Amino acid sequence: MTESEISDIIEKAWQDDVSFDAIEATTGLSESEVIALMRRELKRSSFRMWRERVTGRKTKHLKRS
Repeated sequence: MTESEISDIIEKAWQDDVSFDAIEATTGLSESEVIALMRRELKRSSFRMWRERVTGRKTKHLKRS
């Protein structure tokens, strides 16, 4: 995966209106793979902030809406 692709995935993961399902449809990465990528690419504090932000958020999970 190129730096550009990784950057694009990170940007989509931070956006409130882009669900994990949409990320999977465009990149082929599942929710758990996106989480692993974010854990690997972000600083620890940034990852923790992102996880708190997306955990339980209905807009990140189309099936829960």
